[in-house]
Amino acid sequence: MSYNELVSRARAKVQELSPKDLSDDLDAAGTVIDVRETDEWDLGVIPGAIHLARGIIEGAIGRVAPDRDAPLTLYCAGGGRSALAATSLLAMGYTEVRSLAGGFDAWRAQGNQWEVPQSFNNDQRARYARHLSLPEVGEAGQQQLLAARVLVVGAGGLGSPAALYLAAAGVGTLGIVDFDRVDVSNLQRQVLHNLFRVGEKKVDSARQTINSLNRDVKVEAYDLRLDASNVMDVLAGYDVIIDGADNFPTRYLINDASIHLATPVVHGSVFRFEGQVSVFSPRNGPCYRCLFPEAPPPELAPNCAEAGVLGALTGVIGTIQAVEAIKLVLGIGTPLVGRLLTYEALDQEFRTLNLSRRMDCAACGDDAQLPQIVDYGPTCSTPSSA
Repeated sequence: MSYNELVSRARAKVQELSPKDLSDDLDAAGTVIDVRETDEWDLGVIPGAIHLARGIIEGAIGRVAPDRDAPLTLYCAGGGRSALAATSLLAMGYTEVRSLAGGFDAWRAQGNQWEVPQSFNNDQRARYARHLSLPEVGEAGQQQLLAARVLVVGAGGLGSPAALYLAAAGVGTLGIVDFDRVDVSNLQRQVLHNLFRVGEKKVDSARQTINSLNRDVKVEAYDLRLDASNVMDVLAGYDVIIDGADNFPTRYLINDASIHLATPVVHGSVFRFEGQVSVFSPRNGPCYRCLFPEAPPPELAPNCAEAGVLGALTGVIGTIQAVEAIKLVLGIGTPLVGRLLTYEALDQEFRTLNLSRRMDCAACGDDAQLPQIVDYGPTCSTPSSA
């Protein structure tokens, strides 16, 4: 049997849509899948289409379309490969599979809308291959990551794993805030740094590590201590903030500034063998002050140097923070808004606690009155005017 005969038999078995039919009702087409090769995809696509090349569609379709009764519309350049792919999916039990008659060539010739997708070079396709194969990420999602701006406050125990995984994921711009220098005692948990950089500024050390990991990532370094005079300028323009601070005054300052900027904050903290993570999304859920209206006195909140911390624990919490940031950028999954995830390392136990917005919260209780941006002392008391 010749190729043309094979295609003719496939078309006889598969329902075909004309370009006009598809254009008139894209919603009824269900999931639109482009089965052409990558070099063809890069030249132009039907808006909203998902790319699954003909050679992988049988193995990958389950991730894209788990419901075998949901409508699917396939297209290629001229309609032959999509008809063949459609017969394979019908044989796999998919019940509503259509092929676009004439393919993308006919779609474009009839004046229908099409677009040139943002493309990746060969190195990027290889680097992000595992993301590109995830339907929840794919090429569009990876482009979102490359265009995203995430600020990491603290290049320490939490900021280190968070920044590493965000850089590896291809977050295009990473801001790093830290005023400290690398110390030998940091190396037990702060994996952005190494023995050869002891004494260097942490932001410089972080930049070197991230640049050596992924050249797609631009690092914006802030060698400063966040305070009321600079926090708004530093946080402005970022899509997500990773709170890896190790003290209450900075956490409250980040919280209050994020409410002004309507920027979500992925909070993380650790103590000895315990850690916690939550997402504070202004106007969509509780804020940090809803969880901790006031900080405990200094004697009840020792720092890591005084109380100690399991180094690997910071990796667990910081990596979860990175996951939450990526979910927020992509708009996938259910972020930890209104929930506090706690982790106890000795017993390997995770728990999720529900959080509610406090109507009497000094920071977010009144949408009409934003909190003042002020510096907080060791006790972090809330100004009466806030």
